[in-house]
Amino acid sequence: MTTMTTPEITTLQLKDITLTSRLVVGTGKYPDYETMQVALEESGCSAVTVAVRRERLVDSQGRSILDFIDCDKYTILPNTAGCFTAGDAVRVARLGRDILEQLNNAGSSWVKLEVLGDKTTLLPDPVGTLEACKELVADGFSVMCYSSDDPIMATRIRDAGATCVMPAGSPIGTGRGIANPCAIKLCIDLLKEPEHGGDPSYPVIVDAGVGTPSDVTVAMELGADGVLLNTGIAHAKDPIQMARAMRLACDAGYHGFHSGRIPRKLHATASSPWDGTIAGE
Repeated sequence: MTTMTTPEITTLQLKDITLTSRLVVGTGKYPDYETMQVALEESGCSAVTVAVRRERLVDSQGRSILDFIDCDKYTILPNTAGCFTAGDAVRVARLGRDILEQLNNAGSSWVKLEVLGDKTTLLPDPVGTLEACKELVADGFSVMCYSSDDPIMATRIRDAGATCVMPAGSPIGTGRGIANPCAIKLCIDLLKEPEHGGDPSYPVIVDAGVGTPSDVTVAMELGADGVLLNTGIAHAKDPIQMARAMRLACDAGYHGFHSGRIPRKLHATASSPWDGTIAGE
């Protein structure tokens, strides 16, 4: 009898960083650092984001968030969340680099770039994002760039030197999931498919708006290399259980995409032959 085994999920290479998990998790909005710490563990992630400007690095008890993140286990990605101009985002990115250099963390030259357009939608400012991306790349940063789901903007960001493009599933914190899967798929195709001028090895990570594990699975089934989320775990009634669910959903979506789904058809197809012959005859 032939023994069937499930293929292992491959690591995700982002230049000089190897991610053993395709789920990247944020560190904000948790009820306390202890819950955050266990949720990160249960998510299985190997990289976490820290909002350098908006998140208080020290809580009311005088404890630092960095004391609850194992720098030997997690790559810390400074996040420019809360920045609304290119100049502000560049300054915050440099501040994050200075902090992580002191910790000797692998993510010190990395930044998860966000330049937001307004406080109502929290959608990215395309002009400011592109400007900041170019400046940070010139300054030696590896830029993971948050963008809208506009495929043309995604290619502009890649061409500006971003290490990774991160199209939004839906606006930050909304929990609406993948609002426009066709747009996300177009981003992935243009960035990764050779026939469209893409590179199969170029990383595309869906970022923002994830509310449920099924949202993560959908993103991975579209062909994304990974998913970044925060609120969907941190604001769940049980963040630890939700973190575990998101990990399993990411794995399921990865296997679903790489196993090759059946094509969609208009008409039904019988799963058993009409003439009674044995399958394979």
